[in-house]
Amino acid sequence: MEDNTHSPLLDSAVLRQVAPYTVSGYNLFREIVELDGALPSKVKALFVAVAAVNKGYAALAQREAARAAGLGLTLHEATAGLIVLSSLRGEGAAMAFKSMLEAAWPQTGGISPSMPDLKAAPGEAEDNFKRYFGAVPPALAKLLQLCPKGADAYYLMRRSSIECNPLSKKYAELMLVAILAADYSPMALTHIRGARVAGASDAELAEAILCAVPSAGIAAWMSAGAMLETA
Repeated sequence: MEDNTHSPLLDSAVLRQVAPYTVSGYNLFREIVELDGALPSKVKALFVAVAAVNKGYAALAQREAARAAGLGLTLHEATAGLIVLSSLRGEGAAMAFKSMLEAAWPQTGGISPSMPDLKAAPGEAEDNFKRYFGAVPPALAKLLQLCPKGADAYYLMRRSSIECNPLSKKYAELMLVAILAADYSPMALTHIRGARVAGASDAELAEAILCAVPSAGIAAWMSAGAMLETA
């Protein structure tokens, strides 16, 4: 049976013939994300999948979602990717990840759509921003001023992404780091700090950042890895 979870880059005939160093180096990166290390392999497979969806690489994302399922990641745990992408990258990325869920975990369609109508209490969003960021960031202060409903929406989605995540607060922060590293985003610094507050070690942060390499290359480490010195 064909192994649809195997990286095709490692089997590229032209790379193996012309650029064996490239294949050997990438094989080491794959070992980091495929084997248990500072982080469990099933969680790293999910991180690779969400980073790939974020970059628009559907085939890579599907392979990694299938690999995560094969390693024992449950549908409940995998929905962490859907939650985080909904908040961080919006509806398009979230719906693309939902397609990955339905393919890798076919029972997805059985989840009940019922839910409570949650509201933020007056001042709750601002208090949350102050606790997490230390002070309300200027962009969020402006949102509170100009469109308080938007600030409440941001708070509710952010609370779901980090504080009520199906994995854990630490893994939620590390997933955010992986996605932002894949985008070479300076926002990764905020979630590197958040991951450390949630108990993440530097070894765990390093592996989370390297989960961005399959979709964003070595530049993902060069961007976010440097932040480990300043966070």
